[in-house]
Amino acid sequence: MSIRSTTPRVHSAARHAWLLSAATTALILGAATGAHAQAAADAPVATQADDNQVEEVVVRGIRASLEKGLAVKRQASQVVESVVAEDIGKLPDNNVVEALQRVSGVQVTNRSGGEAAAISIRGMPDITTTWNGRNVFTASGRQFALQDIPANLVKRIDVYKTRSAEQIETGIAGQVDVATRRPFDFTGPALSLAARGIWHEQADKINPNLSGLVSNRWQVGSVEIGALLSVSYARTKFRDQSVTAGALVPFMTATPAAGWTPLERIQPTDARAPGQQLWTPGSNSGLPSAANSTLAINGVATPYLLSRDAVFASDFYGDRKRPAVNLALQLAPNDRSEYTFEFFYDGYRNTTFNSLLFSFVDWWGDLGPNPASSYTLYPGTNIIKSRTAGSVYGFNSGDLTSAKTDSYVYALNGKWDIGDRLQVTGDFSYQNSEYSSQFLAMRTDRVAKSISVDFNPGNGVTAFKFDNNALLTDPAQWNVAQFYDNANRNKGDAITLSFDGVYDADWGPLKTLKFGYRFDDRSASEAQRNQDGFLGRPLSTLDKGLQFTNKDFFDGRSDVPTSWVLANGYYLRDHATDIRALYKTVNPKFKTTDQLQLFTNFGIDEATTAAYAQADFEQELFGRPLKAQAGLRYVSVDTDMAFNDQLTGARTLTSAKIDDLLPSFTVRYDIANDVTLRFNYGKTLRRPNFTDLNPNYNLTDDLTNVGYGSGSSGNPDLKATRATNYDLTAEWYFAPASALYATAFRREIDGLVVPLRRRQTITGSGLETDSFVISQPVNASDGVLKGLEVGLIYFPDYLPGVLKGLGVQGSLTKLKSSQNVPLTNAAGDIIGEQETSFFGVSDFSYNVTLAYERGPIGARLSYVWRDNFLNNNEAALFANPLGIWRKPEKSLDFQLSYQIRDKVSLTFDAVNLTDELSQSYYAFGDAGGPKTDNFGSTILSRTFAVGLRYSFN
Repeated sequence: MSIRSTTPRVHSAARHAWLLSAATTALILGAATGAHAQAAADAPVATQADDNQVEEVVVRGIRASLEKGLAVKRQASQVVESVVAEDIGKLPDNNVVEALQRVSGVQVTNRSGGEAAAISIRGMPDITTTWNGRNVFTASGRQFALQDIPANLVKRIDVYKTRSAEQIETGIAGQVDVATRRPFDFTGPALSLAARGIWHEQADKINPNLSGLVSNRWQVGSVEIGALLSVSYARTKFRDQSVTAGALVPFMTATPAAGWTPLERIQPTDARAPGQQLWTPGSNSGLPSAANSTLAINGVATPYLLSRDAVFASDFYGDRKRPAVNLALQLAPNDRSEYTFEFFYDGYRNTTFNSLLFSFVDWWGDLGPNPASSYTLYPGTNIIKSRTAGSVYGFNSGDLTSAKTDSYVYALNGKWDIGDRLQVTGDFSYQNSEYSSQFLAMRTDRVAKSISVDFNPGNGVTAFKFDNNALLTDPAQWNVAQFYDNANRNKGDAITLSFDGVYDADWGPLKTLKFGYRFDDRSASEAQRNQDGFLGRPLSTLDKGLQFTNKDFFDGRSDVPTSWVLANGYYLRDHATDIRALYKTVNPKFKTTDQLQLFTNFGIDEATTAAYAQADFEQELFGRPLKAQAGLRYVSVDTDMAFNDQLTGARTLTSAKIDDLLPSFTVRYDIANDVTLRFNYGKTLRRPNFTDLNPNYNLTDDLTNVGYGSGSSGNPDLKATRATNYDLTAEWYFAPASALYATAFRREIDGLVVPLRRRQTITGSGLETDSFVISQPVNASDGVLKGLEVGLIYFPDYLPGVLKGLGVQGSLTKLKSSQNVPLTNAAGDIIGEQETSFFGVSDFSYNVTLAYERGPIGARLSYVWRDNFLNNNEAALFANPLGIWRKPEKSLDFQLSYQIRDKVSLTFDAVNLTDELSQSYYAFGDAGGPKTDNFGSTILSRTFAVGLRYSFN
């Protein structure tokens, strides 16, 4: 189904036609005037046109890369950090996210899958992503998946922590601009070829990473022409292995209340205690865990125990491919104009197979002769550390997900000089991005005689074993149960037109006037389908190709099963038609391949109009230059929304409008030739994610028999979140390629989006209950984020002999965040509030890199560390502290390059040399913690790469 047919677009076709006509007319008129284009800010040698442009000299090496980054930082009006490729295709990382992990104030997480996949700036993930200054996104999201951009294509990455009026207004955390190369960057022909083989230790596979660039420029009479093509292809076969303990819930002791069984799980309500709420799920702090804590049951203070409800192990196999293409054509018909056409394609293909072993550990049907001897407690608590449970139900699940993204950006840019003082730039772009995925999963289940679990033997990795682990690999022991057949498709597109002008005023203190206009017409839609059915027969009776048995799970790091049999996800994918037909014989309502179609949940059209004016001033103060920049940006957003209810088929149309004036102000003072102070003030905003606007329900059945299911929905009434930002920076450039700098900052944020939960009755869901606790996002919180960043780059010039060429780069970030989160009762009424940290914010993080460059050798040894942080909240069905925290994360990486001969280099890279685990735990305030409430542990695979690179320009 086309996105156009499901989205309420007022005069959309006319709007697009007007944009195309306006852009074409502007470019033709510009060419007719013969106006002169300003020099490109990213040329190899460029004059300084304004405070955000710096002179770049083509030099090579690690030190040169850092020196270029410092030059950007020093000359910019804003607080900006830059990562500059020291040569074509020579950013020493696999993707943009990994390249940013050594930038001060940037925190990296989600290191599974053989790479880092997510970043935050000063602890916040709300980042505006741009490509050569143009806002880009992936599918129906607000941001572009930066991990999908191969580092080989990148010329420079700028991380803006503050923004001026001329920049796009969204993104409270900041902006990441990825710059790719253009033919006019080079004085003549350029060629680069690079190939690397990357060995992923856990998968034991060697993966290719290939890239190439060819560029040239020609003089045809007075016309300068340039063309550049760069391509990249990366494939990664990876394996992630994790062991996880379930949530904490209350149980009776070995001497239970009257009418209960020893060690029986206590549900929130129970017919044996009519009209009573025995305990309330969803409390952040959880139930008390002190020894001899009690619950009131039928008026009697009854001791209880806290224990996990389940354990599970995931053996996760992935095959990820990333093709990318960048094309740039440039034309300078005379020395008064310049035109650039750019095309960028970024692809993503990922097939993952999750081999899941899941077992409950709370079944009380087989207690044994002495229930009190079946468990141990952590000293001084009522929390069970280890236990043996009999007649336990468990299941295996073979889950196969096939995901695909295709993102295209087409852009036409013109630059002209009008007279001697006015420079004008026009930019027209079109982009579209589509993400689609298919999820197929088959469960097999059994009841084991017993399971013995130690939830934390001492290293935070849960250990467990069954009465006979050998039975786990016998297909005759497993019954084929549910089959899940889901798919989704997310789309996004945008047409954007912008005009910017720079007027060289030179009226006393007023040096430059800037002004501009931007119009963006953005659409987003999401569609999905899902179905499931039950079969009920032994796995051994089906095709043997359906059986998959893993091996050597978790590398002996914990006493857990190392092998189990389950449904082969690849077989499910390749024989989906046959599997659907098989389930249809038992479930007549189960749809076969020719009956499947996606249901469009929503379509949104968002039109944004923005205009700005900005002035730059300069005046001497005590004989030193004082520079100031003041600007005002106006933005108006009209959003039309259409939502389709999957349960009832009802269609809802609604709209929203945002109008904002966003001021910005910067003052920069050079108190000495090598010391700069700057102060920034500005306002930014965050618009709601499109998915968060969707009011349709996503429901989960009552899986644990607590009396209700769970679910989530969006909120079409969400407003924009606004931030007022203050930054104070001091920078000391005490030597060539060396600097010491510090920034103190504060973000005051209004209208933070937080989830509110309430009990609702929802009929017609097809599930076994009509009662659900629904979580919905609302603008119900305000918060403050403040902190300090300190950074150092130092290459001493006095070191003797072989030590000459040694340098160090490092930074640390100290953060403090707080927000008031409302508390609700079961009906959804706000009954109070509590103060919590922001999600994803580590209070302290640092990185240090030891760099060396001398002769043909270049090397760097990097260590990145971030403190523990609140990652997310658990589902509100459990008694444990709901906050899931990540333990401190770290990575030790090494890169080495050796120039074999002129233009040819050999490279070696190693990531995660110390073979770290990623671990998490439940906690809130003084409740919980990694010792008693450990959650999950994942092996982060080491990778080693050898490459060869050829380059000339």
